[in-house]
Amino acid sequence: MIFNNTKQAYIHKTDKELYRALYLFRIISNKRIVFFGSKIAQFTLRYRLPIIGLFKHTIFKQFCGGLKKEDSIELVDRLDKMGVKSYMHYAAEHQNSESEMDINVEKTIETISFSKNTSALPFTVFKTTSFGSFSLFEKKSSGVALDFKESESWNRIIKRIEKCCSYADKLNVRILIDAEESWVQDAIDEISEDMMMKFNHKKTLIFTTVQLYRKDRLKYLDNLFKRSVKKKFKIGIKLVRGAYIEKENKRSLDLGVSSKICSSKSATDKNFNAALDYILNRIKECELFLGSHNEKSVIKVIDWMKKNNLPNNYSKIWFSQLYGMADHISFNLASKGYQVVKYIPYGPIKEVIPYLIRRAQENSSVSSQTSRELYLIRKELKRRSIKEV
Repeated sequence: MIFNNTKQAYIHKTDKELYRALYLFRIISNKRIVFFGSKIAQFTLRYRLPIIGLFKHTIFKQFCGGLKKEDSIELVDRLDKMGVKSYMHYAAEHQNSESEMDINVEKTIETISFSKNTSALPFTVFKTTSFGSFSLFEKKSSGVALDFKESESWNRIIKRIEKCCSYADKLNVRILIDAEESWVQDAIDEISEDMMMKFNHKKTLIFTTVQLYRKDRLKYLDNLFKRSVKKKFKIGIKLVRGAYIEKENKRSLDLGVSSKICSSKSATDKNFNAALDYILNRIKECELFLGSHNEKSVIKVIDWMKKNNLPNNYSKIWFSQLYGMADHISFNLASKGYQVVKYIPYGPIKEVIPYLIRRAQENSSVSSQTSRELYLIRKELKRRSIKEV
């Protein structure tokens, strides 16, 4: 199998970096450690305890590019030499003050400008909730009418997002708009579609993200395509399984309501594959950004490309994995000429901790993927004649 070549998968990693990855994935594979570790991380963040150095030299270094975008450029260049592109993200999440939201706009603008300077950074990404109050997104998604003050705040959010998209359009840097929790997603979908309608006429500049662990997303995808045909705009789809499963299930339990999340991994996989088929059969009308660490999903797309006599570097299909994970997919695909891009978050450690917690929780909930990471890292250490400690 293409993904079993560990020499190619870890060609970019030193022995020390491999050991660090092994150590971290061992920890992540333990759900209890992840649960209590997440609580401790949140506690230290809240009370500003002095253990930032521990995060910086372990989990931060494994999954993030650096404290500033400039810290990441050496990594971006190194990946590019191996055929792997990148997209960077200032990973600050929910903000409370208008000044913090404006800072996030400027950071996004800076990242877009930074990306323009190199072909190694064809995309950038943002979370819409980093530009506004999370509670306002929640209220907007619920369908409840906003009062005058809230409407003014919402208009400022739209202006921030339009500013970023307009600047990206000017510099021809593509934008990925992240999906988030289901209770704010309707508002995000509305914004994403508005931005696609505004900027995706001659080219596919704006990509929306569809999470297929949600039961209702196939229907949403179908309706989105129909609206794009009717309103004559191009659509870019970032297809993912989803990153908030723990949070989603806890909320549905707390509220005593039916979960919007598929009841099992197999149900999610079925949903995901159906969405893949839907998009691939309409690839002339859209572009696909496949955000997946699932080997079967990636192989499904590769086989479809071969069956349809498409070149490996077909411009309408991208494969993406997170930095620090699934290197066996990214680097083996890149060695065969497929379009591959790694997500590289950066930012102050206190801002990035929520992202790192989510990554740990996501990995611990999908034990088969963590086991696969450990197996391949151990295989490569053995190939290098290095003993595991």
